[in-house]
Amino acid sequence: MRQVNESRVVKVTNTRYREHYHIQTPAGWLNDPNGLCFFKGYYHVFYQFHPYSAEWGPMHWGHVRSKDLVHWENLPVALVPGDPEDSGGCFSGSAIVRGNRLYLIYTGHHYYDDDNQDHFWENQNVAYSDDGIHFTKYTGNPVIEAPKDNSQDFRDPKVWEHDGQYYLVLGSREQANNRARILLYQSDDLLNWQYRGPITESRSIELEGSMWECPDLFRLNGQDIIACLPMGIQPQRHRFLNLSQAAYFIGQLDYNQAHFSHYDLHLLDYGHNFYAPQSFLTPDGRRIQFGWFSSFDNPMPEQADGWAGALTLPRELVMHGDRLGAIPAQETTQLRTGEVLNTSAIIHSPHRFTVTDPQHTEWDLTFDLTGYDGQVSWQLANTDQVLISLSYDQGSGEITVHQHGQASDRYATIGHVGQLRARIFVDTSSVEIFINDGAATFTERYYTDDQPVTTTLAASRPTATAIKAYTLDMKG
Repeated sequence: MRQVNESRVVKVTNTRYREHYHIQTPAGWLNDPNGLCFFKGYYHVFYQFHPYSAEWGPMHWGHVRSKDLVHWENLPVALVPGDPEDSGGCFSGSAIVRGNRLYLIYTGHHYYDDDNQDHFWENQNVAYSDDGIHFTKYTGNPVIEAPKDNSQDFRDPKVWEHDGQYYLVLGSREQANNRARILLYQSDDLLNWQYRGPITESRSIELEGSMWECPDLFRLNGQDIIACLPMGIQPQRHRFLNLSQAAYFIGQLDYNQAHFSHYDLHLLDYGHNFYAPQSFLTPDGRRIQFGWFSSFDNPMPEQADGWAGALTLPRELVMHGDRLGAIPAQETTQLRTGEVLNTSAIIHSPHRFTVTDPQHTEWDLTFDLTGYDGQVSWQLANTDQVLISLSYDQGSGEITVHQHGQASDRYATIGHVGQLRARIFVDTSSVEIFINDGAATFTERYYTDDQPVTTTLAASRPTATAIKAYTLDMKG
């Protein structure tokens, strides 16, 4: 396998936007999380990585590992493109442990020799490691090639084991009707794969998309779920407002018939900056997810400083009624380096709270809304403008999140509640918001230079509020 050319690796030139407790590159470009797994005592996270600039480029697999899901160690680049099976890039994929060996299954991206970046083909490949650090590409690559009725889009394998067999799904676009579909493959050794066919396809490009990138199929509370990235979907009032979305179907996979029956498509995260999530099972049986703090259409001021992109905190996926939700993984409490606020107050007119380090703080807010008919809000601001704001209207049952610089707000309807709990994680250039233990999440970026940042709570009518705040740092 080829190696990274260290003489070409880009360096970070300014740390003004660098995160304190999220996974990010040493320098260079980051996008999709890949290969989430637990192997030989460590959690492993890989990610799409371009080490030679802060722009998207030929994709490598960056790599970090952790004993506790929150304190991460940088490891050597796991996959470097340029071999015959991945001449144009090592695109997204997943990981699985078989015996004492860790297998990566990833998409090889290839360009035709016509200088057209939109003219490509894709196949699927395997790499493996016995120590979880150094990887060897399988000499029999590629292990899967596209079916004849497929368009050029054929990527992002997600692999799992079921009843002694290995399965994987791939994002695909059918050539004849230009609709998204999910393809299923089966194997008994991870190297030789049988094509089982498409298990589902989009019923409408406008409503469900023309391509489902990064499919993630998993089982939770007795139901099968496919999380994916529907490309080409149209906005539906307050839903699907991003150019790039993360969404999911709940249904059932019939392994014998190779068919996934499902209900309607729902948003996975309601914020401005969440894409390409992937999940895995922890040894204690929790379904943990990471996502990319951005998408290809979002501005990234950090590129001027030699880096771009970060991954979210680990989130535990839960069922919230009949919907999929997320809560902060329990390990995130290990990031707390001190409690800086623990009080109860009657919130009405805007009240500014002073904490030690407002850009590296977890807020745990509980508003008592029993018999309440009005609005409550939280905002992060600098001296010039509101950077991020969250408001809840009891009348409409709707949460609204505003991000400075975005053309429109984002919304989630949670209905009338007697209590609103918001856990809000603020880092140097990101905010993650978790509402009512899985009712809704919002993932946001913000950027501010050399100005004091303040946090304000307000309510249209007096409301009793419990307020806790903790400083956070990965080094703690």
